[in-house]
Amino acid sequence: MKKVLSFLLAACVLAPLVAAAQPKFNYTPLKVPVQVEAEGKIEVLEFFWYGCIHCYNLEPVVEKWEKTLPKDVQFRRVPAIFNDRWAVDASIFYAFEAMGVLDKLHQPFFDAIHRDRLRSDSLQQLNEWLQKQGVDPKKFETTLKSFGVQSKTRRAAQLTAAYQIDGTPAMAVHGRYTVSTEQGRTREGIFETVDYLVETVRKQRK
Repeated sequence: MKKVLSFLLAACVLAPLVAAAQPKFNYTPLKVPVQVEAEGKIEVLEFFWYGCIHCYNLEPVVEKWEKTLPKDVQFRRVPAIFNDRWAVDASIFYAFEAMGVLDKLHQPFFDAIHRDRLRSDSLQQLNEWLQKQGVDPKKFETTLKSFGVQSKTRRAAQLTAAYQIDGTPAMAVHGRYTVSTEQGRTREGIFETVDYLVETVRKQRK
């Protein structure tokens, strides 16, 4: 009986120590840093795919979090690319950007895919949807095939590989760290981890 009591006492003493030893934030440091594009600022990227339901569900949290960012942080979305199908949606994203309608169409396009079952790889369905949004399908197609859009699409594929992204959504902080949904545990937890990493980078730069 004394041995049992001693074991239980030891367990009670050790439990807080074990909990304290567990890291509050889970993330992956990159062995090979990725060059960032934000000059003089801390760069944060979100890798997403329009067809990803988890990305769709995360979007309201992303928008809320983005409004809280300090001036020394630059955030941008990067469409992850793992195959030709994902490349289609990446090109659409960059075509929206090139035409100056990304802010207007980003969320509605997400809604159309997940709420209205739009097939973004169907040219007919996409053209019909664009017309309803007041976008000229012919002008959009020309923009989609443009050198600028295709160059950015290739760059997105390179970044997906360089950051070793294996699923979406995922966050990357200043070419040094990545955070997956599993590591963040909750939608809010992802951004708590990102905020911690931003502060880590900020201290490293001083």
